[in-house]
Amino acid sequence: MGSDVRKNLIAGNWKMHATHLDAIQMVQKLSYRLDHGDYERVEVLVCPPFTSLRSVQTVIETDHLSIKLGAQNVNPNDQGAFTGEISPAMLAKLSVSYVIVGHSERRQLFGESDAFINQKMRSVFDAGMTPILCVGETEAERDEGSAMDRVGSQVAAGIAGLSDEELGRLVVAYEPIWAIGTGKTASADDADEMCGFVRSQVGAASSEAAERTRVLYGGSVNPGNIAGLMAKRDIDGGLVGGASLDPDQFASVVRYWM
Repeated sequence: MGSDVRKNLIAGNWKMHATHLDAIQMVQKLSYRLDHGDYERVEVLVCPPFTSLRSVQTVIETDHLSIKLGAQNVNPNDQGAFTGEISPAMLAKLSVSYVIVGHSERRQLFGESDAFINQKMRSVFDAGMTPILCVGETEAERDEGSAMDRVGSQVAAGIAGLSDEELGRLVVAYEPIWAIGTGKTASADDADEMCGFVRSQVGAASSEAAERTRVLYGGSVNPGNIAGLMAKRDIDGGLVGGASLDPDQFASVVRYWM
Protein backbone atom coordinates (compact mmCIF):
# COMPACT_ATOMS: atom_id res chain seq x y z
CA MET A 1 0.00 0.00 0.00
CA GLY A 2 2.65 2.52 1.02
CA SER A 3 1.86 6.21 0.68
CA ASP A 4 0.79 8.47 -2.17
CA VAL A 5 4.07 10.38 -1.78
CA ARG A 6 6.25 7.26 -2.06
CA LYS A 7 6.55 5.18 -5.22
CA ASN A 8 7.02 1.51 -4.43
CA LEU A 9 10.45 0.05 -5.19
CA ILE A 10 11.22 -3.59 -5.94
CA ALA A 11 14.99 -4.19 -5.89
CA GLY A 12 16.78 -7.37 -6.86
CA ASN A 13 20.03 -8.11 -5.02
CA TRP A 14 21.82 -10.70 -7.15
CA LYS A 15 24.67 -11.05 -4.64
CA MET A 16 27.58 -13.13 -6.01
CA HIS A 17 25.63 -14.73 -8.83
CA ALA A 18 25.70 -14.39 -12.63
CA THR A 19 28.57 -13.71 -15.00
CA HIS A 20 28.22 -10.64 -17.21
CA LEU A 21 26.83 -12.87 -19.97
CA ASP A 22 24.24 -14.36 -17.60
CA ALA A 23 23.37 -10.85 -16.42
CA ILE A 24 22.63 -9.66 -19.96
CA GLN A 25 20.18 -12.51 -20.48
CA MET A 26 18.58 -12.03 -17.06
CA VAL A 27 17.81 -8.35 -17.52
CA GLN A 28 16.57 -8.90 -21.08
CA LYS A 29 14.25 -11.72 -19.99
CA LEU A 30 12.96 -9.58 -17.12
CA SER A 31 12.20 -6.72 -19.51
CA TYR A 32 10.18 -9.04 -21.76
CA ARG A 33 7.91 -9.88 -18.82
CA LEU A 34 7.16 -6.29 -17.78
CA ASP A 35 5.28 -3.52 -19.55
CA HIS A 36 4.85 0.24 -19.31
CA GLY A 37 2.08 -0.08 -16.74
CA ASP A 38 4.34 -2.04 -14.41
CA TYR A 39 6.98 0.68 -14.45
CA GLU A 40 4.29 3.30 -13.82
CA ARG A 41 3.29 1.55 -10.62
CA VAL A 42 6.65 0.29 -9.39
CA GLU A 43 10.27 1.34 -9.66
CA VAL A 44 12.23 -1.74 -10.72
CA LEU A 45 15.89 -2.09 -9.75
CA VAL A 46 18.52 -4.77 -10.34
CA CYS A 47 21.81 -4.91 -8.44
CA PRO A 48 24.24 -7.25 -10.24
CA PRO A 49 27.85 -7.94 -9.24
CA PHE A 50 30.46 -5.30 -10.08
CA THR A 51 31.71 -7.30 -13.08
CA SER A 52 28.24 -7.17 -14.68
CA LEU A 53 27.42 -3.51 -14.14
CA ARG A 54 28.77 -2.27 -17.48
CA SER A 55 27.05 -5.04 -19.43
CA VAL A 56 23.69 -4.42 -17.76
CA GLN A 57 24.08 -0.67 -18.19
CA THR A 58 24.63 -1.17 -21.92
CA VAL A 59 21.52 -3.35 -22.27
CA ILE A 60 19.36 -0.88 -20.32
CA GLU A 61 20.54 2.10 -22.35
CA THR A 62 20.60 0.41 -25.77
CA ASP A 63 17.14 -1.13 -25.37
CA HIS A 64 15.76 1.96 -23.59
CA LEU A 65 14.59 -0.10 -20.63
CA SER A 66 12.94 1.49 -17.60
CA ILE A 67 14.83 -0.84 -15.24
CA LYS A 68 17.15 1.00 -12.83
CA LEU A 69 20.72 -0.12 -12.14
CA GLY A 70 22.14 -0.54 -8.64
CA ALA A 71 25.38 -1.69 -7.02
CA GLN A 72 25.79 -4.00 -4.05
CA ASN A 73 28.57 -2.15 -2.25
CA VAL A 74 30.96 0.80 -2.44
CA ASN A 75 34.12 2.12 -0.82
CA PRO A 76 33.57 5.63 0.59
CA ASN A 77 36.90 6.99 -0.70
CA ASP A 78 37.08 8.87 -4.00
CA GLN A 79 40.29 7.08 -5.06
CA GLY A 80 43.52 5.71 -3.64
CA ALA A 81 45.45 2.61 -2.67
CA PHE A 82 42.46 0.41 -1.84
CA THR A 83 43.14 -2.77 -3.80
CA GLY A 84 39.97 -4.46 -5.00
CA GLU A 85 37.64 -1.63 -4.00
CA ILE A 86 35.20 0.41 -6.09
CA SER A 87 34.67 4.15 -5.60
CA PRO A 88 31.39 6.11 -5.77
CA ALA A 89 32.59 7.97 -8.88
CA MET A 90 33.24 4.67 -10.68
CA LEU A 91 29.66 3.59 -10.02
CA ALA A 92 28.15 6.94 -10.94
CA LYS A 93 29.89 6.85 -14.33
CA LEU A 94 28.12 3.54 -15.01
CA SER A 95 24.72 5.22 -14.51
CA VAL A 96 24.21 3.46 -11.18
CA SER A 97 21.22 4.99 -9.39
CA TYR A 98 21.23 3.08 -6.10
CA VAL A 99 23.87 1.49 -3.88
CA ILE A 100 23.18 -1.12 -1.20
CA VAL A 101 24.94 -0.04 2.00
CA GLY A 102 25.36 -1.99 5.23
CA HIS A 103 23.90 -5.31 4.15
CA SER A 104 24.04 -7.80 7.02
CA GLU A 105 26.46 -9.95 5.05
CA ARG A 106 28.84 -6.97 4.84
CA ARG A 107 28.41 -6.31 8.54
CA GLN A 108 28.84 -9.94 9.62
CA LEU A 109 31.28 -11.41 7.10
CA PHE A 110 33.45 -8.35 6.50
CA GLY A 111 33.21 -6.59 9.84
CA GLU A 112 31.77 -3.30 8.59
CA SER A 113 31.03 -0.95 11.48
CA ASP A 114 28.19 1.52 11.84
CA ALA A 115 30.72 4.37 11.49
CA PHE A 116 32.11 2.95 8.22
CA ILE A 117 28.59 2.44 6.89
CA ASN A 118 27.78 6.07 7.66
CA GLN A 119 30.82 7.13 5.62
CA LYS A 120 29.45 5.10 2.72
CA MET A 121 26.06 6.76 3.07
CA ARG A 122 27.65 10.20 2.84
CA SER A 123 29.80 9.23 -0.16
CA VAL A 124 26.87 7.75 -2.11
CA PHE A 125 24.79 10.90 -1.70
CA ASP A 126 27.77 13.10 -2.58
CA ALA A 127 28.19 11.17 -5.85
CA GLY A 128 24.56 11.80 -6.82
CA MET A 129 23.27 8.30 -6.11
CA THR A 130 20.82 6.98 -3.51
CA PRO A 131 21.85 4.56 -0.75
CA ILE A 132 19.71 1.63 0.33
CA LEU A 133 20.59 1.34 4.01
CA CYS A 134 20.13 -2.23 5.27
CA VAL A 135 19.23 -2.83 8.90
CA GLY A 136 18.08 -5.91 10.80
CA GLU A 137 18.36 -8.05 13.89
CA THR A 138 19.55 -11.60 14.53
CA GLU A 139 17.19 -14.31 15.72
CA ALA A 140 18.81 -14.18 19.17
CA GLU A 141 18.25 -10.43 19.40
CA ARG A 142 14.62 -10.89 18.40
CA ASP A 143 14.08 -13.69 20.91
CA GLU A 144 15.56 -11.63 23.75
CA GLY A 145 13.41 -8.61 22.90
CA SER A 146 16.19 -6.31 21.72
CA ALA A 147 15.30 -6.22 18.01
CA MET A 148 14.12 -2.62 18.07
CA ASP A 149 17.14 -1.50 20.05
CA ARG A 150 19.42 -3.07 17.46
CA VAL A 151 17.56 -1.78 14.42
CA GLY A 152 17.11 1.66 15.98
CA SER A 153 20.83 1.99 16.62
CA GLN A 154 21.66 0.94 13.05
CA VAL A 155 19.25 3.50 11.59
CA ALA A 156 20.49 6.31 13.84
CA ALA A 157 24.14 5.60 13.00
CA GLY A 158 23.44 5.21 9.29
CA ILE A 159 21.59 8.50 8.86
CA ALA A 160 23.78 10.62 11.15
CA GLY A 161 24.67 13.92 9.50
CA LEU A 162 22.25 13.60 6.57
CA SER A 163 20.20 16.61 5.49
CA ASP A 164 16.40 16.65 5.37
CA GLU A 165 16.58 16.49 1.57
CA GLU A 166 18.80 13.41 1.73
CA LEU A 167 16.59 11.75 4.33
CA GLY A 168 13.63 12.21 2.00
CA ARG A 169 15.49 10.48 -0.86
CA LEU A 170 16.81 7.71 1.38
CA VAL A 171 15.76 4.08 1.07
CA VAL A 172 15.99 1.82 4.13
CA ALA A 173 15.66 -1.95 3.81
CA TYR A 174 14.60 -3.82 6.94
CA GLU A 175 15.99 -7.33 6.62
CA PRO A 176 15.70 -9.58 9.67
CA ILE A 177 18.95 -11.53 9.52
CA TRP A 178 17.20 -14.75 10.52
CA ALA A 179 15.03 -14.53 7.37
CA ILE A 180 17.73 -13.88 4.76
CA GLY A 181 18.08 -16.90 2.51
CA THR A 182 16.44 -19.19 5.05
CA GLY A 183 12.95 -19.40 3.60
CA LYS A 184 11.62 -17.85 6.83
CA THR A 185 9.72 -14.60 6.49
CA ALA A 186 8.43 -12.22 9.13
CA SER A 187 4.65 -12.06 9.10
CA ALA A 188 3.24 -9.12 7.17
CA ASP A 189 2.10 -7.54 10.43
CA ASP A 190 5.48 -7.99 12.10
CA ALA A 191 7.30 -6.65 9.05
CA ASP A 192 5.00 -3.64 8.88
CA GLU A 193 5.49 -2.93 12.59
CA MET A 194 9.27 -2.91 12.19
CA CYS A 195 9.16 -0.87 8.98
CA GLY A 196 6.97 1.63 10.79
CA PHE A 197 9.50 1.71 13.60
CA VAL A 198 12.27 2.36 11.07
CA ARG A 199 10.26 5.28 9.69
CA SER A 200 9.79 6.65 13.20
CA GLN A 201 13.56 6.58 13.71
CA VAL A 202 14.04 8.62 10.55
CA GLY A 203 11.23 10.85 11.80
CA ALA A 204 13.22 11.60 14.93
CA ALA A 205 15.60 13.47 12.63
CA SER A 206 12.93 14.94 10.34
CA SER A 207 9.25 14.04 10.54
CA GLU A 208 8.55 15.62 7.14
CA ALA A 209 11.37 13.73 5.44
CA ALA A 210 10.29 10.44 7.02
CA GLU A 211 7.03 10.55 5.06
CA ARG A 212 9.09 10.52 1.86
CA THR A 213 11.64 7.91 2.99
CA ARG A 214 10.93 4.55 1.40
CA VAL A 215 11.20 1.53 3.67
CA LEU A 216 11.55 -1.89 2.05
CA TYR A 217 11.20 -5.36 3.53
CA GLY A 218 13.78 -8.00 2.71
CA GLY A 219 14.13 -11.59 3.83
CA SER A 220 13.04 -14.46 1.58
CA VAL A 221 10.65 -12.25 -0.40
CA ASN A 222 8.95 -14.26 -3.15
CA PRO A 223 5.82 -14.28 -5.35
CA GLY A 224 3.90 -16.08 -2.61
CA ASN A 225 4.34 -13.50 0.15
CA ILE A 226 4.89 -10.18 -1.64
CA ALA A 227 1.20 -9.21 -1.98
CA GLY A 228 0.57 -9.53 1.75
CA LEU A 229 3.66 -7.48 2.54
CA MET A 230 2.82 -4.76 0.03
CA ALA A 231 -0.69 -4.36 1.46
CA LYS A 232 0.84 -2.76 4.55
CA ARG A 233 1.08 1.00 4.94
CA ASP A 234 4.71 1.28 5.98
CA ILE A 235 6.15 -1.22 3.49
CA ASP A 236 7.12 0.55 0.27
CA GLY A 237 8.65 -2.38 -1.59
CA GLY A 238 11.01 -5.30 -1.28
CA LEU A 239 14.71 -6.09 -1.40
CA VAL A 240 14.60 -9.45 -3.13
CA GLY A 241 17.39 -12.03 -3.01
CA GLY A 242 17.05 -15.50 -4.50
CA ALA A 243 13.77 -14.81 -6.31
CA SER A 244 15.40 -11.96 -8.24
CA LEU A 245 17.71 -14.42 -10.01
CA ASP A 246 14.77 -15.96 -11.88
CA PRO A 247 13.19 -13.47 -14.31
CA ASP A 248 9.80 -15.18 -14.07
CA GLN A 249 9.77 -15.08 -10.28
CA PHE A 250 11.12 -11.55 -10.11
CA ALA A 251 8.53 -10.31 -12.60
CA SER A 252 5.83 -11.91 -10.46
CA VAL A 253 7.17 -10.07 -7.42
CA VAL A 254 7.16 -6.79 -9.35
CA ARG A 255 3.57 -7.45 -10.46
CA TYR A 256 2.44 -8.32 -6.93
CA TRP A 257 -1.05 -6.85 -7.42
CA MET A 258 -2.00 -9.28 -10.21
